[in-house]
Amino acid sequence: MMLFEQTQVPDQALPVAEFRAHLQLGTGFPDDGFQDPVLIPILRAAIAAVEGDTSKVLLERRYQYVRTAWRDLGRVSLPVAPISSVLSFRITDMGGGETDIPPARFRLVQDGQRPEIISTGWALPTIPVGGTAELVFDAGFGPVWSDVPADLAQATLMLGAHYYDNRGAMVERGRALPDGVARLLSRHRVIRLFGGGA
Repeated sequence: MMLFEQTQVPDQALPVAEFRAHLQLGTGFPDDGFQDPVLIPILRAAIAAVEGDTSKVLLERRYQYVRTAWRDLGRVSLPVAPISSVLSFRITDMGGGETDIPPARFRLVQDGQRPEIISTGWALPTIPVGGTAELVFDAGFGPVWSDVPADLAQATLMLGAHYYDNRGAMVERGRALPDGVARLLSRHRVIRLFGGGA
């Protein structure tokens, strides 16, 4: 399976002002945005780390999920949450022929940890040998930072501050997240059993 991010969070949606306040940088000066070229990549890195650790998409964007086989013929778990809408479901064969699956043949089951696509019949559409199933969906808590749950937002700012304070240092391989960040993220982590389920 492969997950592709099809859209990016625009710079304007990033919590740069909140991050600046968290870092206690000066405000009210003509050059308030002077450090933005440094803050924005750090924020993006912190968001990516939080999303990678929790499988939660903080700010809404579009994804394409590609599979070559089903583990369960009647349902498939999506790798991120929350899902706001499924835009398309397509089967592509080895020769490039495409079949769009009508929405009546499947439904989205919302779940905070493992949202699923479930067949409304006996099984999901068959994936031909050498073919793929492609789902396009929008995921995320919302388009603006205030939509993000408070603990995830705080963990992101704390991790960003950690990256900011250590931006000139060599990164230690395998180093865990800072303790405070890890505690805030702990309840959002997906418990993976039996090889990750479906």
